[in-house]
Amino acid sequence: MGGRVGARVARRLRAEVGIVGAGPAGLALANVLTRRGIDCVVVERASRARVEERQRAGLLEHRTVRWLHAQGLADRLLAEATRHGWCDFRCLGHTVRVDYGAYSGGHQHHVYPQQNLVRDLVAALELAGSPPLFSHSVRAVTDITSRRPRLECEGMEIECDYVVGCDGFRGISRAALPATGHRAHNRRYPYDWLTVLAEVDRPADGVRYAVHRSGFAGMMPRGPRVSRFYLQCPPDDAVEAWPRRRIVAELRTRLADGDPAGLPSIGALTEVRMLRMHSSVLAPLAHGRLLLAGDAAHVLTPSGAKGMNLAIADAAALAEALVARLRGRDAGPLAGYSAARLADVRRVLGFSEWLLDLLHLPPEAAEPGRELTARLAGMRRLATPGPGAYRFAHRYVGSGVREWCDDPPR
Repeated sequence: MGGRVGARVARRLRAEVGIVGAGPAGLALANVLTRRGIDCVVVERASRARVEERQRAGLLEHRTVRWLHAQGLADRLLAEATRHGWCDFRCLGHTVRVDYGAYSGGHQHHVYPQQNLVRDLVAALELAGSPPLFSHSVRAVTDITSRRPRLECEGMEIECDYVVGCDGFRGISRAALPATGHRAHNRRYPYDWLTVLAEVDRPADGVRYAVHRSGFAGMMPRGPRVSRFYLQCPPDDAVEAWPRRRIVAELRTRLADGDPAGLPSIGALTEVRMLRMHSSVLAPLAHGRLLLAGDAAHVLTPSGAKGMNLAIADAAALAEALVARLRGRDAGPLAGYSAARLADVRRVLGFSEWLLDLLHLPPEAAEPGRELTARLAGMRRLATPGPGAYRFAHRYVGSGVREWCDDPPR
């Protein structure tokens, strides 16, 4: 085996599975494989401090928590997370509460910030004696169609049986795929979201979605004194156009819409970013012995809080497939990984886009009043017992009950 990266002789390592990226998908997969006796290594370019501080998602679906619990990875999550089973829609001065917990048979979200889950998963790998290799950049993923694909890092080379790319939309794993044979289904939406992490004087009671003439706004609980907020903006708008005073004023205008009592007071803004709203689904999700999961495979908007949950669902499927292949010599589940996951991804993407359509007025709507009235009626249908409400509830909470999860709400 060759052993040079640039002009330096690399340290040679061997692992059955090499995982690129220490996000929720890569860490969850590594934990399960390690517990099943499969030698794996996680390589992450960022420092441990950076990885454990990144604040992103925070709503864990029912099926996600159920799987983590079954793997013995949810002790602190279950002890510390808060549970939510309803969400509010605000439109034309009306608040519509949707009790999706009741309509889905009691299933609820667990509010648990992503960075807390990441810390738990890193600690579990440490305890198992397989800590991730932080601050190590993978320079290339090579020989992916051979029996021994490799991760080439500065000063280190890792030979694997399989490589799993969990390093995001712009990561080296996705770039390692051949130019032909894979297709990305991309969509750019006609608006962007300003995403704000802010200190609040009390916990957000629950998720609130607001549709307003000025645009969509959202409030998501993240902890006792922190909430995530979203504001719809024109496409390609700049963060600099949104000083604190404007952000707070727009949040109050859109989210309160005449009823400020339901909103916490907003303190310091700890993070303000502009989210370019797009989705991308790559197909297929594998080539040779390189498999993709999480944002390396598919990117969704935050609508419905599906991104991290899909990533962990990828990890769950890959764990079983790799165990079957490496311990049971059954190649079937691994061969079917891409098709099975893409079917789930497309169902979830369809739900996410349906929700986006509900929450955003068409660009340059000729009659915004009529559009708002139609959306309010749609929200009320979700709060009224019946097939549409039940389907929304199961898909929103991620119950995993296929009877209700295959078709979009009506």
